[in-house]
Amino acid sequence: MYLKSLHVKQFRNYIDQEVHFTAPKTVIVGNNAQGKSNLLEAVLLLATLRSHRVSKDRDLVRNGEAIAEIRAICQRSRSAESYPLELGMWMRSSGKRTLRVNGVTQARHLDFLGNLNAVMFSSLDLDLVRGSPESRRDWLDTVLIQLEPIYINLLQQYNQVLRQRNALLKSIKQGQMQYDPQQMALWDAQLVTAGTRLIRRRSRLLERLTPIARPWHQAISGGSEYLEITYMPKFGFAPTDTVEQIHQAFFEAILEKAIVEQHQGTSLVGPHRDEVALTINQTPAREYGSQGQQRTLVLALKLAELELIESVIGEPPLLLLDDVLAELDLQRQDHLLNAIGDRVQTIITTTHLGSFDAHWLDSARIFQVENGKISF
Repeated sequence: MYLKSLHVKQFRNYIDQEVHFTAPKTVIVGNNAQGKSNLLEAVLLLATLRSHRVSKDRDLVRNGEAIAEIRAICQRSRSAESYPLELGMWMRSSGKRTLRVNGVTQARHLDFLGNLNAVMFSSLDLDLVRGSPESRRDWLDTVLIQLEPIYINLLQQYNQVLRQRNALLKSIKQGQMQYDPQQMALWDAQLVTAGTRLIRRRSRLLERLTPIARPWHQAISGGSEYLEITYMPKFGFAPTDTVEQIHQAFFEAILEKAIVEQHQGTSLVGPHRDEVALTINQTPAREYGSQGQQRTLVLALKLAELELIESVIGEPPLLLLDDVLAELDLQRQDHLLNAIGDRVQTIITTTHLGSFDAHWLDSARIFQVENGKISF
């Protein structure tokens, strides 16, 4: 996977900026709040259609403008036999998006995804262990969207059912509607059907990711720590359960929470409430050891994500490192930079070059960014 150029217009703090990538490694240097992270966010949007920082498109469109534009030229491999692809994404403050591949509008997100693959490792990811369950669910969903583009449709279907079911529960709580068991049963069935699809895929992803993350984690930690990653819905669950068994357990959990849901006016069971358990030596990682050990775990997860995507698509995805090297000690930096080498196209943001080995920078191109303007 190789990104050749990126063009952003009215996106975040950029008016109109084009960048050409001519080296295996690109380092973007600048002070905070100058636009470094915005460039990586633009690339991630093309890869996943999701921002790792905001949920609304209006936050991506430059203040005072109606439309933001991201365009890129990428190539599935660097061989002469591989043809470049032009990807385009237009975002409006109203929320409506336009997606194009080689100038052809794509009616479905599914048809746009998969043309560009990327792994983002940002300073926000350092809270993956300590942060909320939502951050871990979002991480799983972002990986799955790239491995199985159909997943974005399944996620949208589930969220739509969830919104409608929550609206019904809220109306019941506020006394605007009477509780109707038959009506609620219809929404329960839709929630269980759509939710089970997410649960099974998330669980299977962790079954594939854990054996890859574990050796990375042992190597970085010196071999003394044993990592386990487990998907944990709000009901009894085993990865080997059949669809029927998951449906049954899901329904039973909903019935147990029925009265509480009506009082609170929201859905309390489903993938939107599930957890990812990260344990080291059978101890929850958020309670285990130092901040450095938690960062070792996050680094292992990101390297495993990179390796898994590469094994599925047949070539390394882009690696986007957003201001993380300064957050890692020298040993963890070495593991990360050695794993990258020149094999993976890497775009790195930093406030200064002091974190980099001079030899490593020999094959890198360095850009400066200031107030949404890039100098070469």
